[in-house]
Amino acid sequence: MTIAVLGIDLGKNSCSLVGLDATGSVVLRRRMRREAVIAFGAKLPACVVAMEACCGAHHMGRTLAAQGHTVRLMSPEYVRPYVKAHKNDDRDAEAIAEAATRPTMRFVTLKSEAQLDVQTLHRVRDQLVGERTALTNQIRAILLERGHVVAQGRAPLAVCLASLIDAEDGKLTPRMRSLISDFRERWVALDQRIAALDAEFAEQARTDENARRLTTIPGIGALNATALVAAIGDVTTFSHATAIWPLGSAWCLAR
Repeated sequence: MTIAVLGIDLGKNSCSLVGLDATGSVVLRRRMRREAVIAFGAKLPACVVAMEACCGAHHMGRTLAAQGHTVRLMSPEYVRPYVKAHKNDDRDAEAIAEAATRPTMRFVTLKSEAQLDVQTLHRVRDQLVGERTALTNQIRAILLERGHVVAQGRAPLAVCLASLIDAEDGKLTPRMRSLISDFRERWVALDQRIAALDAEFAEQARTDENARRLTTIPGIGALNATALVAAIGDVTTFSHATAIWPLGSAWCLAR
């Protein structure tokens, strides 16, 4: 049995494997746990290993690439048309293997550990910003129920909270003043955590060559630059740069 292409449908605990030979015929169907897939890959002669670009795919891909395999990651939406009959894990793995053999297929570049770290930091920041937005919206609703209408923006809300908490005119009950004070402390804590991440992104934009070059484009700041580098890696090899940056991209990439 010679496997030319190994399609892997990744699961949380177990994975479905389908192996194709050089003619495209199925020569292997197997289901095993994630750690067993790595052990199986170590015993397998070098071949093309195909997976969908999903959670855990980059770690698995880097491990299999270190074993000498050629790893091809694909967007799930590009694999879907190759699924035959009713969808299940075994057919998904076969579709992944078949899709990887298409000459016009677009593949996702394996991300390094550093790229995944930055992407994770961006997702954590997005979550914190969402928490802050939800918190301020809740504060506005509480104040509105008590007749206090606050102008849009965080700054007017902060000023209003400070005046209400410090005031002794009875506009808020003692219990409500205590609750609003607690909300403000949570808000300040979220601001500090977001600011710390922003400072980390700014530092990376100064020290990383690719991110620093991106920040020279008008409208691209530290957040966008670090996010793009984490997503695509070396911007000089990104063939679709002009699709993202229609103005100034050629100048930036030529420097």
